[in-house]
Amino acid sequence: MKRRRWPVLIMVIGVLVLLAWYIGYTRHVVTQLRGAAAAQGRMYARIYEALQDTSVDADPDVVLQDLSREISESGLPLVVTDRLGRVTGTANIPDDIEGDTARLRNFIVELDRKNPPIADRAIGAVHLGDNGLVTGLQVIPVLQAFGIVLLVGFGVYALIERGRADREKVWAGMAREAAHQLGTPLSALAGWIELLGETVSGGTATRAVQAMGQDLQRLERVSHRFERIGRPPRDETVDCNALVDQLASYFAARAPTLARTVRIRSEHPSEALITHGDRVLLEWVLEVLIKNAIDALGGRNGEVVVSARPLPEGGVRIRVQDDGPGVPRQLRKRIFDAGFSTKDRGWGIGLSLARRIVEENHDGRLVLAETDRGAAFDIILRG
Repeated sequence: MKRRRWPVLIMVIGVLVLLAWYIGYTRHVVTQLRGAAAAQGRMYARIYEALQDTSVDADPDVVLQDLSREISESGLPLVVTDRLGRVTGTANIPDDIEGDTARLRNFIVELDRKNPPIADRAIGAVHLGDNGLVTGLQVIPVLQAFGIVLLVGFGVYALIERGRADREKVWAGMAREAAHQLGTPLSALAGWIELLGETVSGGTATRAVQAMGQDLQRLERVSHRFERIGRPPRDETVDCNALVDQLASYFAARAPTLARTVRIRSEHPSEALITHGDRVLLEWVLEVLIKNAIDALGGRNGEVVVSARPLPEGGVRIRVQDDGPGVPRQLRKRIFDAGFSTKDRGWGIGLSLARRIVEENHDGRLVLAETDRGAAFDIILRG
């Protein structure tokens, strides 16, 4: 489940960051609007003072200077031109176009695209732009739309995940019920095999009873696996050397009945290779990979090698490799998809389930390795 939590976590963080930014920027806008209203109030006060008072402080020239300073402090780009189009005054224009007639005229055209110029018979025309507050407010609708899309996407993803979780609960319940139903006939078969072992004699009959006992044990392990579906994995010590030896020996004894002339062997170093995980689930993964390798040979003369090796950076790599035709390059990205299978009667759940067990239950990786011949699947586990 860890892998599926990442999209949800990213969406939640994105929504929270966007919400925090929106709240902060809204407060900033309110502060800027209050400041603009206060500046406008000061300009009105100075104008009324000049009209009603004759003191030195209310001198029209002084008032005009104060108004000019207020305009500069507002951050509003402004260019004044006379009737002939000559620039007679500027405020809050970029420093790099100051004194450059051609660039200044282009700047005036840009201002006129944003706001129509204000014509005045006495002074000519006033060309106005937008201050930083207006520019920022233009971005708000875009961010709001993005936030809505993000929330809708989060809701759709949550619904999809909820449906998937419900389906997985149903499958897990069915698997555990199947395991429960298998318990009674398996117990009966165990009793019959024990009885046969006491009554039969002869080399072939004895070997048959022993093989039946081994198959019964395997059926019991499969039943036990079904009981584990949907439950937290165990964290136990796993001997990787013993694991690959056990699986290779089991399938080697049965390979002639599955795919003729197929050799199955194990390889591992002499020193112990220990990892931590759920042995039952890891055994399940290896069985899936070995069965796929045998099927890939398709009755050809071939070999399947189950190997375990330590990794330089720590951990263990368990590889299942065959010398068959390999996986076509155009299918390499799809082989782990649930429901995808190259077999006519395949369900397409083996590799998907195996990858989920390795990645979600053991925090490892299951990958298709590059090889010169055949196919090789690597199980990468931490030490």
